[in-house]
Parts: sequence; C-alpha cells; structure tokens
Amino acid sequence: MKALFATLFCFALGGCLGYQVGPVKPYYLRDVHTIAVPTFKNRTLVPRIEVLVTDTVIKQIQQDGTYQITSGDKADATLSGEVYRITRAPARSVRGNVLATTEFSLVLVVKYWLTGRDGKDLIPPNDVVGQTSFFVSSDVTSDERQALPLATEDLAGRLVTQVSEGW
Repeated sequence: MKALFATLFCFALGGCLGYQVGPVKPYYLRDVHTIAVPTFKNRTLVPRIEVLVTDTVIKQIQQDGTYQITSGDKADATLSGEVYRITRAPARSVRGNVLATTEFSLVLVVKYWLTGRDGKDLIPPNDVVGQTSFFVSSDVTSDERQALPLATEDLAGRLVTQVSEGW
C-alpha cells in the first residue's frame, strides 16, 4: 500500500516539473531585462496619436512587469513602432434605414519591432491590431476621438503580450 501511495505521489509531483515562478520570457529574449520605448512614428492623419499609443504601451509594459522601462542608452533592447492605419467601419445601422449608422467599429494598426543593443532585430517587424466600437451621437469625429484610447489600450495589451510571452 505504501509503495502504491509513493508511486502516485511521484506521478502527481511530476506534472509540476516544468513550472516556473515569475515572468516567463521567450528564450530569445532571455538576456533582455530593460526596454527603451521611443515615441512611435505616426503615418496617419490623426494628430498626436503617436504619443497616446506610446504612453499606453509604456504603461502596459510597466503593468506587465516582465521588463523595466529605461532610457535608450541604458536599455538592453529598444521597442520601436509606427502607427500606420486607423479605420472606422459601420457596425450597426438604424432599423429601417441601412444608410444611417448607429455604431462604428474602430481599428488601430501599429507595426512594431524590437532591436537589441547591438542593432540586430530581436523581434522582426510585426503588426498588432487594437479595436473597439462606439455609438454615434451628433458628432462622429468627437465620438471617434473619445474611442481612440480604448482601441489603444486593446492594442497595447496585445503588443505587450506578444513581446513578453513571444506570441
């Protein structure tokens, strides 16, 4: 009976052999502990969106805790990016009038890459998408401007997940 119990106990503990406590970085980023995030470039016609995106990404990296944010010359890697597309598409129309829209879907696309201290790409250029929806009032432009931070938060969460977890 004791032998059976000992065998079951060993098998139960064997399931935890690969578990790690703390941040689980991708193997190719094992030496990266600090990241610099310069202001992203803006390839759209929306003014000052690059500052909003960069600030939100920095806050998300700090909240994640896998990497520390530091200045460019002290960092192990640099996360660069550019906002290159913001699109608004109708998601729901008025009942009885398909030409009038009550809800829009807002999509924000950023291209990013991570370079090491030596200038080599640690993560090649990749796209990440953030999206949200918003209802229309009398001023669609104002409504879209208010929805941009929500799409940016979604985008930053996805970007930081891709960098910190490797997928």
